Amino acid sequence: MKNKVSQIVHYLALAVLLHLLQALAPVMAQNVARTGETTTFTITPQPGDTYMWTLYNDPTVNFAVDPGTVTQSYAEFIGDTNSSTVNILWKEAGVYFFKVNATDITGCAQNFKIGQITVLPGVKATIEASPVVCAGETVSLTVTLTGTPPWEYTYTDGASSWTRTNILTSPDVITLTPGPVITTEYWITTVKDKYGINTTPSDKAKQEINPLPAKTIIYHR
Repeated sequence: MKNKVSQIVHYLALAVLLHLLQALAPVMAQNVARTGETTTFTITPQPGDTYMWTLYNDPTVNFAVDPGTVTQSYAEFIGDTNSSTVNILWKEAGVYFFKVNATDITGCAQNFKIGQITVLPGVKATIEASPVVCAGETVSLTVTLTGTPPWEYTYTDGASSWTRTNILTSPDVITLTPGPVITTEYWITTVKDKYGINTTPSDKAKQEINPLPAKTIIYHR
């Protein structure tokens, strides 16, 4: 009889463990996000289960027992952390680890799963003009890019647009020969990198142009 009871307890423990593992299985093991984005993590909820999510940015800690190491200046939970679904706002680039603890309805059986997410800088482009030049002289526009190469971006002067592709280094220098003959503003309309696109226009860069001196007639006596 004693062996039979032991077998029943053993099977019940296995059933509880399987139940928790199945609930945790949908959590992705590795993800990619960007600063400024909000990521949603979710697991299949089970009746009676409670959950606790924790964030780490120190891979040397003991995830099983140590408290989270991420402060709100790096990432922030938006809303409840005791739910089967959580939302996290990423503020700083880096490699993070998220842990979800699941406790069954009895409060006795617990399990946890660790996942990893890489947070990349958001893709962005800024543009700067040359110092003032004379009308028609060569102009150099400097575009500084953040994100992961290769980049592609489109810039405009408000009348025409041009696209540069397969940019592998930042900054990227645009050479205009000949340059504009009047003061002209340039800005970036879209920028793409390996992982995404930013369609928010950049600030405008004003290229100051000095007009050429007026021609005068020289009289010879």
